Amino acid sequence: MDAARFQAIVSRYPTLRIAVIGDFCLDRYFEIDPARQETSIETGLPVHNITNVRCQPGGAGTILNNLAVLGIGAIYPVGFCGDDGEGFELQRALRARPGVKMDHFICTSERRTFTYTKPLVMHRDKAPEELSRLDIKNWTATSAPLQKRLVDAALTAMQRTDAVILLDQVDVPETGVVTLSLLQAIAKATGKLILADSRRGLRGFPPAGFKMNRAEFSALTGAAKNSSIDELKHAARALAQKNRQDVFITLSEQGILGASPAGEVAHVPALPVRGEIDIVGAGDAVSAGLTASLAAGATIVEAITLANAAASIVIHQLGTTGTASVEQLRAIYLDKIA
Repeated sequence: MDAARFQAIVSRYPTLRIAVIGDFCLDRYFEIDPARQETSIETGLPVHNITNVRCQPGGAGTILNNLAVLGIGAIYPVGFCGDDGEGFELQRALRARPGVKMDHFICTSERRTFTYTKPLVMHRDKAPEELSRLDIKNWTATSAPLQKRLVDAALTAMQRTDAVILLDQVDVPETGVVTLSLLQAIAKATGKLILADSRRGLRGFPPAGFKMNRAEFSALTGAAKNSSIDELKHAARALAQKNRQDVFITLSEQGILGASPAGEVAHVPALPVRGEIDIVGAGDAVSAGLTASLAAGATIVEAITLANAAASIVIHQLGTTGTASVEQLRAIYLDKIA
């Protein structure tokens, strides 16, 4: 892929409409100034004074963040938040992203807003130090009426878009957005570019584009965890042809491997590390990059190349869940091919 082909792909991004269906959460960063540490008179325990609070969409919202900075023309989040303070912050953060259409996002008193609270000690001339995270999650099943609202919202959004990203982020099945009823509804959609990812693995998902890491691929297919690249290529091609959908496997420092139903297989190594890294958000940047480029007409190898560049950009952003813009991709990609 030369510079002209790169430009041909990214120039289509503003014309695209992409739905992100899944578990949206609030990433809330508490920046702590260690110079202001005190001791509680009542308990004798340390007091961490927060001097700044940053809120941004997380979970499926991290994918949305990446689509927004890529300049996707219209982005439709499909999910829910609670009717609580965290939900207010999440909706405000989503609305602040360019191109985001909130028509299919549900605020409900039935659920709490999925929240990751990340305390960061901000040291001078050093990367932030992350303390123990504080999470808010839903531990009961998503109600049948709310599931129906989500299915209706997802199907309506899919009719309006060129591509769909499906992200299952919860630890306990049936407690989030991606329930069995939603998967069954999506299974009936035909001719739509869909990329699915789940932290609990993709077993039971309808045929769609699958994106997973090496361990998830091994659990799904039975491939050995220490498979060689050639062995992974063979297994990925077999899965792509079985599902009649693309398959992508992220391989950490070994890059990304992809296969298409037509038998095309490509492996692109990761770019070299350029200093201290933080891998949080890299997989979501890959999901956004793969979907956007494929919807823009990229080949498997072109999509992987751009997704690899996005991951490289994100892992070098410390103390935040990063994103990769077209300008950053252009800089790193053109430097790579120069």
